[in-house]
Amino acid sequence: MIYKVSVIVPVYNVEPYLRKCLDSIINQTFKEIEIIIINDGSTDNSQLIIDEYALKYDNIRSVIQSNKGLSEARNTGIKHASGKFLAFVDSDDWIEREMIQEMYHLAIKHSAEIVVCSLQNIDNQDKILKKLPELHHLPEKIILSQDFSIFGEMSCFACNKIFKRELFNNISFPKNMHFEDVATIPRLFFKAKTVAKTNKFFYQYLIREGSITRNYTIKGIHMFDAIEMVKQDFLISTYKKNIKDWNKFTIFQGFYCFLAYYAYVKDSTSRKQMFSKLKEIVKSEDISKQQIFNYNRFGKNYLSTLSLKKIIFYVLQLIKL
Repeated sequence: MIYKVSVIVPVYNVEPYLRKCLDSIINQTFKEIEIIIINDGSTDNSQLIIDEYALKYDNIRSVIQSNKGLSEARNTGIKHASGKFLAFVDSDDWIEREMIQEMYHLAIKHSAEIVVCSLQNIDNQDKILKKLPELHHLPEKIILSQDFSIFGEMSCFACNKIFKRELFNNISFPKNMHFEDVATIPRLFFKAKTVAKTNKFFYQYLIREGSITRNYTIKGIHMFDAIEMVKQDFLISTYKKNIKDWNKFTIFQGFYCFLAYYAYVKDSTSRKQMFSKLKEIVKSEDISKQQIFNYNRFGKNYLSTLSLKKIIFYVLQLIKL
């Protein structure tokens, strides 16, 4: 069978969540999909579950590798994919039944290389913790040569998008890097001409109990390595004249998203190094405090959409720049 969409699922020690994830993909209303599961060196019973599903469903392919990290697991999946489009689902998350069908339909309808949906954070009981709308203020079809504003406003998640497979020619997820999505997804947009989107919250992103207290370290500084990787491709892309959108991308990822991570770093030496790097980037990119304060996302001032606690935090960091 020729598959139209390859769904890549990296797996690492997710035994309690894996069945729900795989069921949500198996039960898609769109049937012309293959599911490529990459076991990235799991030490729990994840592989037993994978074997069970692979034996039951002909469209599942299982690949086992030593633990190399999320980026390498995704890259392995891409190498094994045969579908015209690629989707990525993290193995502790799940997707709505109509997700692949509607997003593939939009790709064909608009000749789009990338299709984006909205997503939401959920807990273990599927209670919605936070809705994360994507590009809801824009039309269903976005021609990037006419409107490149999404570059400076979009999230860089891989999981709420489908991509034409050819976009990954000569592009892969970087090894051993935090913020691998930031380093990769924007570069795919440089190779695209048309993006389609749906306002539906198809992707369910699990916030595991206790995950907010996971180890936040100096590795957060990788954000600036990711931005530099994107910049190198931006400067040779057909969109290189869109400096305003580049500045917005740098502000959102390099200031707001970076500081959202930085806020949980406990080690004082790491915090000092990270903030020093932030100041360097803001200076080298010639971004003013006023630009950061006035940053708009999805038609609204970004700070105005946040809680008072977050506004105070960001403003205090802005003052220190």
